[in-house]
Amino acid sequence: MYNNSFYNPQANIDRINSQIAELERIKSQIPQQAQPSINQTFQLMPNSRDIIRYANSMEEVQREVVLGETPYFSKDMSVVWIKNNKGEIKTYELTEIIAKDDKDIKIEFLQAQIEELKKGMAKNESKYDVDESITESTKSEESPSISTISKSNKKSK
Repeated sequence: MYNNSFYNPQANIDRINSQIAELERIKSQIPQQAQPSINQTFQLMPNSRDIIRYANSMEEVQREVVLGETPYFSKDMSVVWIKNNKGEIKTYELTEIIAKDDKDIKIEFLQAQIEELKKGMAKNESKYDVDESITESTKSEESPSISTISKSNKKSK
């Protein structure tokens, strides 16, 4: 009466195998299209701002062709040339700025004060030397414009 195929495991396996075979047959009938292989080749060009260019002289910078503003540094990093696409070159001198903490700033301030005091002392010493030499020379020399008048004991009539 009842279909017992659901309870028969061998019947289920046979049914699944026949469905797989049918799917394989349908798959083989579909024409196989050759899929082209996809090759993606990326060549990333470095941005001129991402690299550092070095030059030994202004002549080397002048010979180079640039697409945008491009900096060229000297080997010792003391000079930078910036060249634009028009060929104009600007030259800058670079100096290193060393970050200072509070102690370094205080030391420099105190050293400057010491130098200032030394200069003040040197000026005062030279001032005293000049003053002493002037007073000694004026004591030893008589002024020629002052004449000495001697008084005589005789009265004139």
